Amino acid sequence: MTRMENSEEKFKQLFGEGINGIEATDPDFQEIMNSFIFKEVYKQGKLDNRMRELTTIVVLTVNQNLLQLKSQVAVALNIGVTPIEIKEAVYQCAPYIGFPKTLNAVNEINEAFKANNILLPLQSQKTVTKETRLSKGIAVQTEIFGDLIPKMRANAPENQKHIQDYLSGFCFGDFYTRGGLDLKTRELLTLSMVSSLGGADSQVKAHVQANKNVGNNKATLIGVITQCLPYMGFPRTLNALAYVNEIFIEN
Repeated sequence: MTRMENSEEKFKQLFGEGINGIEATDPDFQEIMNSFIFKEVYKQGKLDNRMRELTTIVVLTVNQNLLQLKSQVAVALNIGVTPIEIKEAVYQCAPYIGFPKTLNAVNEINEAFKANNILLPLQSQKTVTKETRLSKGIAVQTEIFGDLIPKMRANAPENQKHIQDYLSGFCFGDFYTRGGLDLKTRELLTLSMVSSLGGADSQVKAHVQANKNVGNNKATLIGVITQCLPYMGFPRTLNALAYVNEIFIEN
């Protein structure tokens, strides 16, 4: 996102007419929020505009902040994030938050797209078939997590092996193999999602390690988590940072 000197204009872009009510009823709160998000967080780190927007979009999706999501999509389009990138980022949320919440977000995005004269449906990004989704899912899962995956699948109790197949075929086969976003971006967005959920500590730690495995460095992870902060709060932010510091020992 372009780092506007006029942070109030930025606030209006994201929150629309709601700013008028906040200015009238809660001016101190509006000033604090405006200043923190757009004068501090947006100037921190070296994330590009595309990554800032996609990170914010997935956190708003996870937290079901649908009014703000619709406004954020309009801003993302305005600075050059493609419709396919936006849709793929939100589709990626489905394995982590479930279909109903993801569909809520998709509906808001479709409204924002229609308002911007974007024709739907978008070009398909699917690269697997019913026959190949599991094998290709296992392949990308193993690429990300290494030898842990075949061991985890082999050691699963007999009555839970179907869950491992779902994880490989659905989460990784149906989504991680899609076009529109590269693997490093998908992993950064997944870390943002699981960090925003709360109560998913083992998944946060696993995806910090996964980000390291696919080549995302510590500074990038700190930048992404910082971008999440205004939308998920300090407890979840500090929890995610603790795992970053645990796994990336270097300064």
